[in-house]
This record gives sequence, structure tokens and C-alpha cells, in this order.
Amino acid sequence: MTEERKPVPRHVAIILDGNGRWAKKRLLPRNAGHAAGSKNVEKICSAAWNMGIEYVTMYAFSTENWSRPQEEVDALMKLLYSYLKDCIKTSKKNNMQVRVIGDITRLAEDLQERIRELEEVSAANTGLHFQVALNYGSRDEMIRAVRKMGQDIRAGQLDPGDITETILSDYLDTKGIPDPDLLIRTSGEQRLSNYLLWQMAYTEFYFTDVLWPDFDRAELEKAVEFYRNRDRRFGGV
Repeated sequence: MTEERKPVPRHVAIILDGNGRWAKKRLLPRNAGHAAGSKNVEKICSAAWNMGIEYVTMYAFSTENWSRPQEEVDALMKLLYSYLKDCIKTSKKNNMQVRVIGDITRLAEDLQERIRELEEVSAANTGLHFQVALNYGSRDEMIRAVRKMGQDIRAGQLDPGDITETILSDYLDTKGIPDPDLLIRTSGEQRLSNYLLWQMAYTEFYFTDVLWPDFDRAELEKAVEFYRNRDRRFGGV
């Protein structure tokens, strides 16, 4: 009797790591690696949707990334602005709904405007749900959520006794998005780096030595196959 194949993950979260090392191997500046990594995003989103994946969330810029050299941060911001501009066209072409998670208030006003425009024009699209984590850190997300809950409690809009996991989740940046089934981290690093800590309580982790700019459909298929071969159990059963 043939064993029934497990479905592909509904939601895949990805930590895009290795852009700098990719550039260093080619004797190029780090910014060239970030540019190459940016170009890879659409390819992987398209491959994921064609494989039956409904949600993809990518870690583009963390709250900790501000500590990088100012020149690199400035180049990343410039690249993000260019990418978000192109993403408006890409979202329409690929029928992709785009949402940014993280605290965007620290970003430049023109970047914030670009984000709002992108989310607005793509809101009705019915293809892949693509989340971009910008100025995102899971601990920061939780602190912002608790502060908002505190404000609602003080305003009489929330009873502390009514707080459940579902209600807390509704205060997070990922409200309405299913928790990731699979996390992929490229470049050989094996840590979560303050990424979706609440949401990944039951997520399968897949680590690969492949650098992000080199991560292609074949590598994504390997990660999905790993997930499908896992014997997922919950509740200690």
C-alpha cells in the first residue's frame, strides 16, 4: 500500500543569509551581494506559489541590522526603496499580495509611503501572500503588542482575564497570517536571530549551507521535501 504524500507547507518563513559571503567569494563589495539577493526574491516567491505554498515571509532587515556600518545600512535602505518600487509592478504581474511586518516608523518617510502604497495596491490580489519583515525583531514585536494591549485594558476595551493565545496573536504584526510550517535559513547559520519567535513554536527548521543568492527552486524543493518527510507530532504524542 502506497503511503499518502504529506502536503507542502502552507507557510514558509525564510531568513535570507549569506549575501555578504556570496559577494566576498567573488571579490565583490558586500552591496553587490545584497543586490544579488534582492533579485532572487521574486524567483523564489514564484517557485513557492507554483509548488502550492500560499504564504512566504522573508526576513529582509532586522532591528539589529541598524548596528551595521552606516555605509552598509544606507546602501540597504537605498536597495529596499528600489525593491519596494519594483515590487509594486511585480505584485501586479504575479497577482501577489504584499504585506510588511515590523516597526516601519523608524524608516524614512519616503520608504513608509512606498510601503503603504505597495500594501494598498496589492491588497486585493489573490495569489501568494508575501510578507516582508522590515525593521523587524520578534522581541520588539511582542513589546509593541503588550503596550497596545495595555492601552486597550486601560481604555476598558480588553479584560485581562479574557487574554488568550488567539487574542495575543491578534496584537502581533502577523495578525491573520497562519503560523509558519517551515523555516528555511541559508548560509549554514543555525539560529533564529529574533525572528517570529512566538509564531514558530511548532515550526520545522531547515538549515542549508547554500548562500541566499544561490538558493534556487531546486534548493527550495529540497527544503519542502525535508518538511514532507518529517513525522510532525503535537502535544507530546
